[in-house]
Amino acid sequence: MARTTRLRAGLLLSAGALALSGCINTGALDWDLRQGAGDTSNAALQATAAAPQPDANGIISYPDYQMATARRGETVASMAGRLGMNPEELARTNALRATDPLREGEMLLLPKRVAASPQPAVIGGTGPSAGGGIDITSIATTALDTAAPATKPAAGTSPAASKPISGQPLTHRVARGETAFTIARTYNVSAKALADWNQLGADMGVREGQTLIIPIATGPAPNPEPVPTPPGVGSPTPEPPSAKKPLPDEKTEPTGTKPKGTPPSPDLGAAKSTPSKMAMPASGKIIRGYDPKKNQGIDIAAPAGSPVVAAEAGTVTVISSDTTGKGIVIIRHAGDLLTVYVGVTGMTVKKGDAVKRGQAIGKVAAGDPAFVHFEVRNTSKQSFDPVGYLQ
Repeated sequence: MARTTRLRAGLLLSAGALALSGCINTGALDWDLRQGAGDTSNAALQATAAAPQPDANGIISYPDYQMATARRGETVASMAGRLGMNPEELARTNALRATDPLREGEMLLLPKRVAASPQPAVIGGTGPSAGGGIDITSIATTALDTAAPATKPAAGTSPAASKPISGQPLTHRVARGETAFTIARTYNVSAKALADWNQLGADMGVREGQTLIIPIATGPAPNPEPVPTPPGVGSPTPEPPSAKKPLPDEKTEPTGTKPKGTPPSPDLGAAKSTPSKMAMPASGKIIRGYDPKKNQGIDIAAPAGSPVVAAEAGTVTVISSDTTGKGIVIIRHAGDLLTVYVGVTGMTVKKGDAVKRGQAIGKVAAGDPAFVHFEVRNTSKQSFDPVGYLQ
């Protein structure tokens, strides 16, 4: 049982490290988990329209549905009272209870239409929606700003999607197990745009039964595929360089002749050097090894409250936390290397700080067992086995 708990925790923390480290503007990590057979990055090359703006009453109106944004301190019942509708009906439509509290800016699907204010929702506005206050830069979507193609999913996918109507965005009802990132990939839109349009929280959290608006693309995606060769016609063979100009006659010297000006051979034994190794981020035993498909890092068991240190000198680029509340620190080093630390509490550094090798950045968070998840990556979205970098 403990092993199963540990493996599940490792998977969750690894996913959290990838999903919540998007503040780096280098696109170094696989922010929306596009690696593998489900890669849609080539198809997602266009921008989406700006998020719609609610009217003065917090209502976004479309021909076939309306969405309402919650005000600070509202519950489902108090929103229903403000809009003049049945609290139980509003709660049932959104898979909530009438007494459930709402996050400021949270959007609910209305079971019936209400009178709109004189200022209707605007598609393609210039700023974020009113009543929101979303800090998109604090979530893992910076690398997705340029991705947002088609407005509907491929055939046979997403049965929870609404039918397309001219001038109206699609809606999607969240099913069990879906996340904002998997939904964004289903419709080939960026997770940032999905968060903007639906005023999601900083954790990008969605819940089963929630209705989301799918962003509208502003233009067709370019065709990333090369123009195919007509059937029955072979691919053209490039002409070799020698076909245009013959190679010059080669002047050779007898074997063993030492070229003029050759410097004396250095004494390699007198100046041996070893590659620089990183410091162990926590003092403990590795309880889970690197797996490029299942665990793109290692898990180091260490006593809760013991120091977590920077593996190498660098600059702190991300301070965040995963869905369980455990802290995440990402440090960028020379050579475009990144180190990721998940399961950190009591952080002693902040974003932008320069840290030294071995400098404490926080403490090991409590857990059963307590451990730190550690990753090494580069700016090409590639992970490496951290053991090869550690002493």
